[in-house]
Amino acid sequence: MGSRTSPISQPITIRRAVARDAKRLTRLVRGSGAYEGKYASAVAGYRVGPDYIEAHRAFVAVGPDEHGGRVLGFYSLVLAPPELDLLFVADEAQGRGIGRLLVAHMQSEARAAGLDRVMVVSHIPAEDFYHRVGAVRIGTALANPPAVPWDRPEFEFRIPSE
Repeated sequence: MGSRTSPISQPITIRRAVARDAKRLTRLVRGSGAYEGKYASAVAGYRVGPDYIEAHRAFVAVGPDEHGGRVLGFYSLVLAPPELDLLFVADEAQGRGIGRLLVAHMQSEARAAGLDRVMVVSHIPAEDFYHRVGAVRIGTALANPPAVPWDRPEFEFRIPSE
């Protein structure tokens, strides 16, 4: 695994996800180290399809490489009800500020859409991350077996108007 403390050394672009990103985003979700072991069942059959990308505000963080850009992470903002549905950063790119960039971009998108708050049901290993990027714990989403057999923390991002 790559360094978890190296700052971003190459320019990162955040762009709207497109249908051809679907397979890469699905691989990023299913291959996430945060979902190994007892958490693997939550993403085993998960699919980010072109239909999902079209229906929601999905954005990817892309880094430069010899093939025109590599997806380092992504998020999906659902407007009604306002929710950060997905947020993933590639394991080898974690610790370099990409998650923080994606959250800031999500907040900007939420503000532009007229939202004043966005909820997120966190994966347990991501709880500290959400605290660090300013989300406020508001409750607990109870287990929903067999899909998710454990309770999860619920957070809220408060979106101030500019």
